[in-house]
Amino acid sequence: MSVLLTMTKAAAPGAPDEQTDEEIAVELLRGNEAGLEGAYRRWATLVHTLAHRSLGDAREAEDVTQQVFLAAWRGRRNFDPRRGRLAGWLVGITRRKVADALSARTRRTELIDAAGKLLAVHHPAQERDVQRVLDQVVVTHALAQLPGPQRRVLELTFYDDLTQTQIAELTGWPLGTVKSHARRGMLRMRDQLMATTGA
Repeated sequence: MSVLLTMTKAAAPGAPDEQTDEEIAVELLRGNEAGLEGAYRRWATLVHTLAHRSLGDAREAEDVTQQVFLAAWRGRRNFDPRRGRLAGWLVGITRRKVADALSARTRRTELIDAAGKLLAVHHPAQERDVQRVLDQVVVTHALAQLPGPQRRVLELTFYDDLTQTQIAELTGWPLGTVKSHARRGMLRMRDQLMATTGA
């Protein structure tokens, strides 16, 4: 993540760049940060525009843009220049990240709607239900901010009531990987929830 933060501060989209698309792709595949910087300069505006058109929200589009280039950096070994250009590969990642953002938004909206319906009812006996739904809204939002693997492990744990061993069997991940995702996800969620509540 520090690679991406450094790169986005140093490389403004649209800055002069003498690298060809092919040279940027080669540098990225080699794990050279110059490749990521070049890709960001060359295509961040395109990625942001696609995300903004789909999401209709500039802040969400910025988040998706960051996620796309972070995913490109982490998954650079999956790019095969024989199968297409780097720009097309980045557009494919953008579509997936936009779909993830829309799914997370739908889940949040459903929970907020449910909370709103419960809040409209002022019966004391239902106050616990209102608090439970509001807690779910906060937790669901925090889950949506986690990286995919961490989110999947925690959702399978809390929503499907699976043990870590069962999650390992279901996902095909080693048990140690599942435990690591669970621990890191819980720590991130704790930090997010503390920031949200001001604790």
